[in-house]
Amino acid sequence: MTISAVVFDLDGVLIDSEPIWDRVRREYVEAAGGAWGEDSQQAMMGMSTQEWSAYLSRDLGVRRPAGEVASAVTAGVAAIYGEQPPLFPGAVAAVRSLAGVYLLGLASSSPRELIGIVLRAAGLGAAFRATVSTEELARGKPAPDVYLEAARRLGVEAARCAAVEDSANGLRAAAAAGMRVVAIPNLRYPPGADALALADVTLPKVAALGPDVIRGLDAVLNGENADGS
Repeated sequence: MTISAVVFDLDGVLIDSEPIWDRVRREYVEAAGGAWGEDSQQAMMGMSTQEWSAYLSRDLGVRRPAGEVASAVTAGVAAIYGEQPPLFPGAVAAVRSLAGVYLLGLASSSPRELIGIVLRAAGLGAAFRATVSTEELARGKPAPDVYLEAARRLGVEAARCAAVEDSANGLRAAAAAGMRVVAIPNLRYPPGADALALADVTLPKVAALGPDVIRGLDAVLNGENADGS
């Protein structure tokens, strides 16, 4: 059994977008007369578009149709991204270093529109063999659906994939899918110890990710030492 594919999360792993989502959603909720809570942003991390728009409408008091909420918030985030989404330093290099060795997939909670904006701006569209948005599925993270679908589109068993995640719900989703898990903890919304315990390896930043990290997971998976002995 060897790892033959790596599946990335997008928000919080490749792009520093959580503060943008926080700002846009908060301003939208407040303008609509709703009530934003201290834990609202963290609660929505990993939710699908359908789930977080319903959450804003129902739980935060926006009282507008979920589809209208989703469209307005997505447009607000896209406007801030503009031509230069806030990619993390080293993110592009990390993806390109792995693309030469493994099949790559993307399993994101962002709408398809925003995935396209980021990948085009980063010049990474061709690096990913498969991209999946949770808006295409019935359930968002922590359900494993988006990771299982990414593996299916890659044509690789989930057990032969490594996932790269930053949030508690993302880590839970990847682990539930049966993938090896690389954690790059979100510094603003850090996952709890229980979620981090699901990771096979934890890195301080995406710039530290490369083929050597995945080879290390392979060695553990096959009961070997990192040197292959």
